[in-house]
Amino acid sequence: MSDLPRKAVTRTAKLAALPLGFAGRATWGLGKRIGGKSAEIVGRELQQRTAEQLFKVLGELKGGAMKFGQAMSVFESALPEEIAGPYRAALTKLQDAAPPMPTRTVHSVLEERLGADWAELFVEFEDKPSAAASIGQVHRAVWHDGREVAVKVQYPGAGEALLSDLTQLSRFARLLGPLIPGMDIKPLIAELRDRVSEELDYCLEAQAQAAHAEEFADDPDVLVPAVVHQCEQVLVTEWIDGVPLSEVITDGTPEQRDRAGQLLARFLFSGPARTGLLHADPHPGNFRLLPDGEGGWRLGVLDFGTVDRLPGGLPQPIGDSLRMTLDGDAESVYELLCEEGFVKESIDLAPDAVLDYLLPIIEPAEVDEFTFTRGWMRNQAARIADPRSPAHQLGRQLNLPPAYLLIHRVTLSTIGVLCQLGATVRLRDELEEWLPGFVPEEGLEAENLEIEELEAGELGEEVAAAEA
Repeated sequence: MSDLPRKAVTRTAKLAALPLGFAGRATWGLGKRIGGKSAEIVGRELQQRTAEQLFKVLGELKGGAMKFGQAMSVFESALPEEIAGPYRAALTKLQDAAPPMPTRTVHSVLEERLGADWAELFVEFEDKPSAAASIGQVHRAVWHDGREVAVKVQYPGAGEALLSDLTQLSRFARLLGPLIPGMDIKPLIAELRDRVSEELDYCLEAQAQAAHAEEFADDPDVLVPAVVHQCEQVLVTEWIDGVPLSEVITDGTPEQRDRAGQLLARFLFSGPARTGLLHADPHPGNFRLLPDGEGGWRLGVLDFGTVDRLPGGLPQPIGDSLRMTLDGDAESVYELLCEEGFVKESIDLAPDAVLDYLLPIIEPAEVDEFTFTRGWMRNQAARIADPRSPAHQLGRQLNLPPAYLLIHRVTLSTIGVLCQLGATVRLRDELEEWLPGFVPEEGLEAENLEIEELEAGELGEEVAAAEA
């Protein structure tokens, strides 16, 4: 494929063929079982074949199909290793690669949006894209002032393709469920659809990226490239080199994995507190690991097309409920969940059962440092997905309020990436620093008083030294 298939009938036909393929493989699987193979072995083979076809089609179509594939790819760590292993490469490939659109199409968009003399804006422009994703592709170039830049060009017809794909995918979401145990696919597709108009608007993306670039300008840990120019369907930002997180996942050293994981967690929780925005597309293709010049590593962050606007930072009830759960205060946790709408008025649950449901999930926040692994992720997914499990029964009765939907997906996705990295992370440090409500008010007051006393002492020493 060399161009974005824009005709609705073409895209719909390709996507509609997926459930037919699922059904065909199910028939094939029945034949295998009749022939003597165990249900477990046949199930694994079916899952492998389904995933291979699914991600091949999603990658070719780009648009909403690929966006869905990227969103799912961060959850591959929830799959059993014998299932995930054979097609992990197909999953991660979706994170930062897709067939490019023709050079003539790229030039046509640039001429339409930047003017007939668009080439004069650049000292150099590489026609071959450096990355191709769900709604656009990126070209490396040199801006007229000498800066190396990334030129993001939106696929013509991307909006129509996004909506068409997500509508079609939602029709057979139930068939995709077994690919990611414990993951409800339909709400994920609905939420992606709700974000379509924002992601297509490069003006909104430029504003979000500029806000982050300004806030993190002098940050030693996080680098966000500045916005150079923006217009409809074209976004020009400063270029950053670095090791893609997908490469760190496959070939990174333990030091790189741990550092990437720590910085990813730091960015997740500090971003909303510092900018009032939550970067809402945390798949590995959007992050780079860069040398910091002192023998360490910084995290480069790309693609601000999808953000959640949180003027007050992450909602305090998240921090309050986490703290109270770790304290074992079942009654207070249950009361807060009811107030926030996680438990509907018509539902009556046992507070202790809710606490038992939550504690394993928040284990990383309970200890000073935690090693995220695929095994831990698989155990959590299996516990929640198994219909015989009390956790499954209770989880089905909980509700996810709309205000928390995107936060929930971003948090789960980030945890998925941390498990892919196998990173050891001091998550509790980041929660104490950035999550409102996690540290009780009296603890914050004591900490502020201690800082004030320390600063006063240092000032006194400086005055005494000056007088001497």
